[in-house]
Amino acid sequence: MSKQALPVVDPQACCPPLATRPLDAAQAAEIAPMFRALGDPVRLRLMSMIASVPEICVCDLTSAFDLSGPTISHHLKVLREAGLVSSERRGTWVWYQVKPEAFRQLGSLLEIATPAGS
Repeated sequence: MSKQALPVVDPQACCPPLATRPLDAAQAAEIAPMFRALGDPVRLRLMSMIASVPEICVCDLTSAFDLSGPTISHHLKVLREAGLVSSERRGTWVWYQVKPEAFRQLGSLLEIATPAGS
């Protein structure tokens, strides 16, 4: 995996639903890191764990996987850099929260209008 940092997406500014009109190159480049971050099974599972509660400690996330702490930290960093989660250090532990605006953006991007009469 590349060591380049993923840009953080501005959830207010990006993209209309795909079914409305095609994305231009800049819009696609802006939103792709979010999908790239969610494209890994471990990160997708981490994301579902984080999103299912108001906040969660990294200690609870690490214990749910048969992976090393540094590997989990790497996956959490990718989610954070993609703008999908935020984190706050409290003492020894880091607590994670989902960024609802990022998921609203992804949801609206994937929204397909139902044709009238369907």
